[in-house]
This record gives sequence, C-alpha cells and structure tokens, in this order.
Amino acid sequence: MARYTGPVCRLCRREGQKLFLKGERCYSKKCAVDRRAYAPGQHGQGRKKVSEYGRQLRTKQYARRYYGVLEGQFRHYFDMAEKMPGVTGENLLRLLESRLDNVIYRLGLASSRAEARQLVLHGHYTVNGRKVNIPSFLTKVGQVIAVKEGSRQNEKIKAIVEANSSRPIPKWLELNRETLEAKVVAVPNREDIDLPIEETLIVELYSK
Repeated sequence: MARYTGPVCRLCRREGQKLFLKGERCYSKKCAVDRRAYAPGQHGQGRKKVSEYGRQLRTKQYARRYYGVLEGQFRHYFDMAEKMPGVTGENLLRLLESRLDNVIYRLGLASSRAEARQLVLHGHYTVNGRKVNIPSFLTKVGQVIAVKEGSRQNEKIKAIVEANSSRPIPKWLELNRETLEAKVVAVPNREDIDLPIEETLIVELYSK
C-alpha cells in the first residue's frame, strides 16, 4: 500500500498545526511544530500568498493526514458523506471519527492513531466480542469495543493504558478502565470533534 514512511513531523510542519502523529512527543517541548513553526525545506520560511484553492487543498490535506488515510480512502468517505442526510462536511468528519483506529486512540488505548492502526492490525481488539483487525472498520452506536482478553496482560498494552489514563474521553464514547471495555453511545457531533478546520472548504474543493 502507498503510505507515507518519511519523518511524520515534517507533515505537521507543512500543515502548520499539530497532527498528533507521534503520541506523547507531540505534547512535549520536543514537538517539531513548537520548535520550528514553519514549513520544511529551504523555502519554508518564505512568506507566501495562499489562494482560495490553496486554502481548500491545505484543509483537505490536514484532515487526511490527521486521520492517517490515503487520498482514495478520503475521497471514498466524502462520497459516502454526500449521500448521507445532513451536512456533508459534518458527515465526513463523523465517518472519519467512527473509524476503529480513531476510536481506539480517542479512548486512550493507543498513544497515536498510527499506533492504534498497528495494534488493530495485530488483532488486539474486539467489537461486540469478535476480533476485528481492520483499522478502517466503521463503528456504530451501541457497539462494544474491548481489548481482547488475551491481550489485557500484554505489557505494552498495559503501559499504553497507564500512560493515557488521564486523557479525556469524548462524550460519545464510554470506557470502563478496569475491564478495558468501551461503548459507542452516540454519533459524534461537530462540537465533539476537536479538529480545527473549516470542513466546508473540503466540500468546496471536491465540488469543483
């Protein structure tokens, strides 16, 4: 699969905002965006006038990289969002938030979405009691997500859960930290999604 394998901090610097791609490092003083708040490359510090198309493209790229999906996947989610009732931009964000890897990250069961994808691929989580190893699996209201029983004593899993124990859980999710079981209790509203973008710009880009 064609996936970016270079330094992920360059992506944050290119977008000019934190994408939270490296877990705890993103919250520390070592964060590349805090240390070098300009785009990478020899012309990164130059002042550039951004066109309307440029704003739309950067917004789309930021959202795509934030959730760690490929261009084709992102366009597929947009097409799905267009066919759903309601506001297309908000529908798009709801679909991205509902991905299993994102839900695992939001619950604090992984330090980053990339780590969540890896753990899901390795079969450490179940949905309604059945192992699911597809990071793009779209969760639904009422489904129960849990750490697989055989993985609950895994030292890495225990360390991750402990390190993220203070992370706030979105109100559309519920987590029992003792049993490591969670439930999707509602569809995420726009105000529940802490993505600092204007999703209407993505709609405008794809509507051309």
